Amino acid sequence: MYAVALFLLLLTLVIGTGAGTAAGTKSWIVLGGPFRFQPAELAKLAVVLMVARWAADRRSPPATMRELVTPGVIVLVPFLLVWAQHDLGSAIVFVAILFAMLYWVGTRPALLLLLASPAVGLILAFSTAAWGAWFLLILGLVLWWRIYFWEAVAVVTANLIMGVVALPFWRSLAPYQQNRVLAFLNPLVDPRATGWHVIQSRVAIGSGGFLGKGYTLGSQKRLAFLPAQHTDFIFSVVGEELGFVGVVAALTLFITLILVLLRIARRATDQFSSLVVFGITGMLFTHIVENVGMTVNLLPITGIPLPFFSYGGSFLVTCCAAIGVALRVAWESRLSGYTER
Repeated sequence: MYAVALFLLLLTLVIGTGAGTAAGTKSWIVLGGPFRFQPAELAKLAVVLMVARWAADRRSPPATMRELVTPGVIVLVPFLLVWAQHDLGSAIVFVAILFAMLYWVGTRPALLLLLASPAVGLILAFSTAAWGAWFLLILGLVLWWRIYFWEAVAVVTANLIMGVVALPFWRSLAPYQQNRVLAFLNPLVDPRATGWHVIQSRVAIGSGGFLGKGYTLGSQKRLAFLPAQHTDFIFSVVGEELGFVGVVAALTLFITLILVLLRIARRATDQFSSLVVFGITGMLFTHIVENVGMTVNLLPITGIPLPFFSYGGSFLVTCCAAIGVALRVAWESRLSGYTER
């Protein structure tokens, strides 16, 4: 499945097209007529299965950076292929899946922090003071934890490189990706262009009040002020039409889903099944947090859908398949007797 997903991602770079609000990307393969398929969604589930297979074959949790090379490569390849499609949101999900599964397999938080440090350094590099403080912190942690010499050199060098390439990296982003980041920092800088999505989303949610305006009666939606209302900003529609009560109900459903999946992961009969379910949990959790966060301007707009709410065939099929896998694991656990992990 992993090899098939990589092949489809490569094929997408050649014949892929944009769709809807993501017309600037090359993420979809046209199957004929109105039918399209987004291989990145299949790749997320494939990465979960591949990393789970790697981790399940181990007798002990990863203890060094060297031991994280294999799962890193498993995730890096689809990450780069999706990044090349200008789909930053889906690319971020791959990273979240990796860290979630490494945590579940027993990797030390300190090691995960060192692994994530270059990415954090890249973000902080736009402020010299912030990056300098971060670099000194990482240097101190490396000396304190006394990791292997070459691993320490690799971590420090990677953080230095991130500080150097921050500006070229920013310039390499597509214009719409840069605009989304700028709109996150201050939507009012350009309220009729880059900040329009966030402003209208906040207006929609705020105007819903306690009980909302009523199903299908939201003015922001009906008058088309709210863009991407059936995909990226579907949560804003929930807030406008169903109000605070509807938002709480939706979030309660999501929290319940996550808790149920965590229970299934704990009760799985084997390590592989447990890792797969937890990887699925990490994937869905990332989508929920990012989608809800961007509608209220707590996170940058990345254009990833909300599970089981947003319109979109590829992602919905992937979510249903993921839940089906989790239910299969739960059924096998029930047959063999529950064993908490």
